[in-house]
Amino acid sequence: MTTGFSRVRRGGAYATFDVAEASLVASLAGQVVELLLDGEPDPQLASPDDDDPLDLLVGMDGPVTRPDDPVLVRLLPDGYTDDEEGADDANADFRRYTERGLRDGKVANAQAVIASLQVAGADTAEADEPVDVELDAAGVQAWLRCLNDMRLAIGTRLEVAEGDDERWETLPDDDPGKAMHDVYDWLGFVQETLVRTLR
Repeated sequence: MTTGFSRVRRGGAYATFDVAEASLVASLAGQVVELLLDGEPDPQLASPDDDDPLDLLVGMDGPVTRPDDPVLVRLLPDGYTDDEEGADDANADFRRYTERGLRDGKVANAQAVIASLQVAGADTAEADEPVDVELDAAGVQAWLRCLNDMRLAIGTRLEVAEGDDERWETLPDDDPGKAMHDVYDWLGFVQETLVRTLR
């Protein structure tokens, strides 16, 4: 089992995972990619405003409506709170100009995580072989962002709330929700060890 990340020179990090852990991280990263790509908005709802010269100049074609999936709402949040005057229009503009770039960035981070695991041999290692992951400074940032996205996705699906530890501790061991919460906690541990390498 992984002991978490350790710092290496030039802002990099190193960790050893077992095959099951490495496969789990790769699978979750793949699900983040799939969610973000499958959740792409209808292009007809994301076309540039013909009356807006900035749209025409730079070809902005981002979405203007909030996603239906609550996980996507957490990953791609509104820029303004609902109780602010004019928030609906402001959020539409915010999404149009930022959401596509945010989606692309999150997909790129997840793909970088998968690639680093492949370089480490996660998809070819025997069951008892360690998977040694070495990251440069850019890889550290991609992992941090992707781990955060994974935890946001799982936490949203499970409806994790602050101070609800007793809820999860009292679930039977064979409850699938408890198993996913254990994954959520483990990802938090991995994320924290990676954060510590930056200090």
